[in-house]
Amino acid sequence: MSNPTPHPVDLHVGSRIRLRRKMAGVSQSQLGEALGLTFQQLQKYERGSNRISASKLHAVAVYLQTPIAWFFEGLADPATDDEAGQRLADMHGFLSSPEGAELAVALPRLPPRQRRQVLALVKSLAGLDDLAQSA
Repeated sequence: MSNPTPHPVDLHVGSRIRLRRKMAGVSQSQLGEALGLTFQQLQKYERGSNRISASKLHAVAVYLQTPIAWFFEGLADPATDDEAGQRLADMHGFLSSPEGAELAVALPRLPPRQRRQVLALVKSLAGLDDLAQSA
């Protein structure tokens, strides 16, 4: 019996594909066409609902001009972090939202000082004021 919940690694890699594609200014249709896929199939990869093969991930990396390892950066080690799966699912959900994708593209364009200010504001709005001091 198959598990309907995507694996946290598939969610992470998919969200990184989406993020890198957005950063490159490439649509799902453009990337799908370059890979011989429909935009719907690419969408399933980005959502983590379908696993991407090693050869397709390599093709994505080549097209988006990024190392394959980039898609795995930030992936928590489940052997050392019990909450890693939940954090990955939360991050995927946010990056999959229109606001999350827009923020992920816009934030790196700000100077470092302004990024820290935006982060402090978001932490304050989320009620994490004590964490805003450490940023």
